[in-house]
Amino acid sequence: MIATALLRLVLGAAIGLGIDESYMVAAGRVMRLGYFDHPPVSWWMASGVARVVGSEAAWVVRLPFIAVFAVSTWLMARLTADLFGERAGVWAAVAFNLAPVFGLTTGGWVLPDGPLVCALLAAAVCLVRGLEGPGSGWRWWLGAGVAAGVALLSKYSGVLVMAGGVVAIATVPAWRGWLRRPQPYVAAVLALAVFSPVLVWNAGHGWASLAFQGGRAAAARFQPLGPIGVLAGEAGFLLPWVWVGLMAGLWGALRGGPGDRVRWLLGWLAVVPIVLFAMVALWSRNVLFHWAMPGYLFLFPLLGERVAGWRPGVARRWAMGSAALIGVVLVVAVSEVRLNWLSAFRPGFDPGVQALDWTPLRGVLAARGLLGQAVAAPSWNDTGKVDYALGGAPVVLCLSLDARQYSFLPGPVVGSDILIVAPRQDEARIRAAYAGVFERIETLAPAEVPVSGRVMRVALFMGHGLRHWP
Repeated sequence: MIATALLRLVLGAAIGLGIDESYMVAAGRVMRLGYFDHPPVSWWMASGVARVVGSEAAWVVRLPFIAVFAVSTWLMARLTADLFGERAGVWAAVAFNLAPVFGLTTGGWVLPDGPLVCALLAAAVCLVRGLEGPGSGWRWWLGAGVAAGVALLSKYSGVLVMAGGVVAIATVPAWRGWLRRPQPYVAAVLALAVFSPVLVWNAGHGWASLAFQGGRAAAARFQPLGPIGVLAGEAGFLLPWVWVGLMAGLWGALRGGPGDRVRWLLGWLAVVPIVLFAMVALWSRNVLFHWAMPGYLFLFPLLGERVAGWRPGVARRWAMGSAALIGVVLVVAVSEVRLNWLSAFRPGFDPGVQALDWTPLRGVLAARGLLGQAVAAPSWNDTGKVDYALGGAPVVLCLSLDARQYSFLPGPVVGSDILIVAPRQDEARIRAAYAGVFERIETLAPAEVPVSGRVMRVALFMGHGLRHWP
């Protein structure tokens, strides 16, 4: 656990913040009860550690997420050990860390998934002990309620896991009696109380966050192969052989029925998000592969139990082979980010630039005297990268109807001049988009920003005389 946390810390210092991370750090500098994209826990974590340390360096803002994932690893081992024994707990934790979507992104990036996973695992540990332990189990039910509330305060999709838990309790004869006792309902009230800041923020902002997330499942067109594509993408995020083992565990858990109650519980905690997002892919093109991961989380105890039954040599080779493959992929990816060797094969191709911090941009703009007015970028993702690079001053705005959290920041004064920083836009597109927004748009010489051994050319424009905010 400590060794993997140190590896994540080294990796977190080796590459800059991604698009979503830069956006969350920059747009979340002011701590609020809620935010447009997600509930506030992950925003609070990044903003809090930056304030305490006095730095927004990538390794600093990622530090609490790395620490939280170390706790998640321990909770995974503890949950599995409670159900299937210590050896199974070790292997569940190993497999959990080997799955790239958990071990790499959830485990070390500034994303809401880190605190969500930790809180869900904590809730599951408390729930199992409350259901299976002697006596009334009040402390475990209260713990489950608080942890469930933190999960909802991290990401809305946590509610899907909880819905599966309710089904499991209602369908297991030995547990059904709990629904006639006060403990589950007190736990639910506690969860709602912890989640209440999100409701307060949404009520004051037109329910914007809930509407945005709900709207992402809007119908586009019928896609009969959509579920297959989503499941294949999820398998890639988890490693295909890990995914097969997890799905075998899900099938066995649900096929065994409520008589095998702990496996039945794990199966129901898992199945709702996995099936729901696969079905949404029948009509929506917006389903992202990591959305169902809170469900897959609860199949790792079943996989740990299975791997624990293998011969030790087989299990070790399985783990070491998986780790070696991930290591090779990481070396290739990090070296491309740092060295951009792919441009030797395809000139101008630089996918790694989005995983670098554009902090030299501030010095380049300051040297040209361009930081005396507000700055804007054409999209929310570029706004996040630019805002993070400039460190919060001057004000950075988003020139887009889809401005995400930037929609709730104060807008500029009509008649003012605004520097438009457009990393991925040309002059024709800027003029077509904003000709009616300003009295005049002046094309400036592009900024040449030195970033990790390459020079990134960023188009610059001065919008004179703001007429209205788009």
